[in-house]
Amino acid sequence: MQEKIANVRCSSLQCGKVTDSMLKCPICLKQGIEEVFCGESCFKDGYKQHKALHYGTDGSGEVYDPFPKFKYTGKLKAQYPLSPKRQVPDEIEKPDWAENGLPIIEQRNDRTNKIPVYNKEQIKRIRKACALGREVLDVAAAAVRPGITTDEIDEIVHNETIKRGAYPSPLNYYNFPKSVCTSVNEIICHGVPDKYVLKEGDIVNLDVSLYYQGMHADLNETYYVGETIAKDVINTVETARECLKLAIKMCKPGVTFQSLGDCIEKHSKSNKCSVVRTYCGHGVGEFFHCAPSIPHYANNRTPGVMKPGMVFTIEPMINEGVWQDITWPDDWTSSTKDGKVSAQFEQTLLVTENGVEVLTARNKKSPGGPRNRIK
Repeated sequence: MQEKIANVRCSSLQCGKVTDSMLKCPICLKQGIEEVFCGESCFKDGYKQHKALHYGTDGSGEVYDPFPKFKYTGKLKAQYPLSPKRQVPDEIEKPDWAENGLPIIEQRNDRTNKIPVYNKEQIKRIRKACALGREVLDVAAAAVRPGITTDEIDEIVHNETIKRGAYPSPLNYYNFPKSVCTSVNEIICHGVPDKYVLKEGDIVNLDVSLYYQGMHADLNETYYVGETIAKDVINTVETARECLKLAIKMCKPGVTFQSLGDCIEKHSKSNKCSVVRTYCGHGVGEFFHCAPSIPHYANNRTPGVMKPGMVFTIEPMINEGVWQDITWPDDWTSSTKDGKVSAQFEQTLLVTENGVEVLTARNKKSPGGPRNRIK
């Protein structure tokens, strides 16, 4: 008879509670995967996400495409199995979705549609979270190179986040299975880290968010993989970088959130690129996502005016080709409709009395950075 293992959590992303159950998935038993479920209901409810951990049905241990009938728009395909959910120590403060995937407090706040205005004590905590977020992103970015998998980058982000006493905000948010989003080439956003091996000439966006002392930080950058990058790819990445900088320069009390999209789309079009419309910037701090919504395209009708104490992200997603997107069957990964590349940059910003402070700003040692366009 097997002994019960103490302090083991249910593997269902909809549960996550400590259990003394020994119920295991039959496929996991065959493939040597250590996953435990509270009971039959947890196993059934969480199986859609759980089966992503399994190798191919032949048990060969080979990496495989879980969506063989899906019509991908570019060369990139999902490469499973995913690694098991990475654990966070009990002593680290967690958001309410850490166990069952539901951000109830955030959903409740969304009904108010109010833009938070933070006081000095709250801003101090947000500033600290953002400083930690920058540290984590920089460590992960330093590891970007041909030959590393996106799952290995996820492991780095996860470990560096908990090392700082913080929780990786994406982990189990609406059941997102990983601690960072890794969006490669034609992936616009929400790429799920898997067995994909980064190659010379790729680009990859690392979207890091963490929760510390009750506050969230959110930032991302797109990085070149290797040295040999196509000129159209460089143009797209640098256009995205410039779009964010131009939008940040506009920020100060009295400026409308609506006007940021006009600035971003104008610059994007001038470089023969397009602006994604499905996803937008957002308020951040006490909540991972909240008002205001900040579209990045022109002539949008988003409400709101900047006031001191407001904290939000600007994160333009710029495509080489058309602006439209499609979503993979994993219900997360968003790809360009035409398979051409997409690039994104994001900062968390604080509106001050006289202008704006970039809370997640790069420093002199931050990896990456701009490249000259190839004529």
